[in-house]
Amino acid sequence: MSERVYIFDTTLRDGEQSPGCSMNTEEKLLVARKLVDLGVDILEAGFPIASDGDFDAVRRVGAEFPDVRVAALGRTVPKDIERAARALEGVKNPRIHCFIATSEIHLKYKFNKTQDEILEQAVRGVELAKQYVDDVEWSAEDGSRTEIGYLCRISKACVDAGATTINIPDTVGFCTPDHYAEIIGAVVEAVGDRAVVSVHTHDDLGLATANAIAALKAGARQIECAMNGIGERAGNCSLEEVAAILNVRHDRVPFHTGIRLEKLYAASQALSSVITFGPQPNKAIVGRNAFAHEAGIHQDGYLKHRSTYEIMAPESVGVPTSRLVLGKHSGRHALHQRIVDLGYGDLAKDDTLRVYEAFTQMADTRKGVLDEDIVALLEELGFRKLELVAQ
Repeated sequence: MSERVYIFDTTLRDGEQSPGCSMNTEEKLLVARKLVDLGVDILEAGFPIASDGDFDAVRRVGAEFPDVRVAALGRTVPKDIERAARALEGVKNPRIHCFIATSEIHLKYKFNKTQDEILEQAVRGVELAKQYVDDVEWSAEDGSRTEIGYLCRISKACVDAGATTINIPDTVGFCTPDHYAEIIGAVVEAVGDRAVVSVHTHDDLGLATANAIAALKAGARQIECAMNGIGERAGNCSLEEVAAILNVRHDRVPFHTGIRLEKLYAASQALSSVITFGPQPNKAIVGRNAFAHEAGIHQDGYLKHRSTYEIMAPESVGVPTSRLVLGKHSGRHALHQRIVDLGYGDLAKDDTLRVYEAFTQMADTRKGVLDEDIVALLEELGFRKLELVAQ
């Protein structure tokens, strides 16, 4: 059996911090329902000290979904932790997720405190959280820019204080995969089997998913991610990308999750329906063009056998079907197939060539060609649908 990796979903918390992604409680419940159906292990439902709305969201998500672990975020200060604990009252599987920044940059410019002072505050925060819940996660904000020796020391101290998960975020998306693996490997060695080591990666350099995968190989066993990769600045590690990688490249990344891949697209669509934007068209797995083919060479190969240009079936991640997009790069094979699909039958070779020449002239002037454009072209050239001919 491959090793289990836990999916900590932060769509409702870090994801919501992205401009245009704010969600009210009812919207969070709608998205949470899809995420639970998808099979996430932990739902981070909000930051209760931030607003009454976040407090209410944590409380209601916890009440409605008793079989998933629900996390509430707070800084390692008493008022945050106590507020998180109140939001989690009555929740069947509660987790308090507390954090403090550990890098020299933050210590100098944000806190004006020493490493020992920050370590003491982190330990006090974990100890307080532990008074309310058994499951405490501690995060080293800006962990990837923290001196490794200190990062290991504070991580061990927080485990001694009762933390069951140690999270090392690449808060500003600074790391490369080899660098992040080095950091995570050191922390894994430091805490041993006393706590799960978690990663939280951002996409400022476009490496969030690559960094998360590298961290798994270094010993991390929890990935914090968001649907559609939403989140602060350039976003978080994409849940759908991690899930698909662990499935498609299981030979190279031998881990498994509880994610039901066929539910990915529905979760993505649900999120898109309640925020102000969806994934970009070329977004991996869930983007509109993820399973679309326009180039003639690709279309010809796909029509002969889909594995020539698709490494996974769209249905495996919940996408209804692949799409052959007709445009100026398309070939005769794809156009011929579309003519058949539109009901005009299997045209003779000379007729197909005549239609194709007219089609390429039209396509050269457009960004794309719709089915109605092809129908109009066929009618103009004197072709009729088979059922009309039969009449």
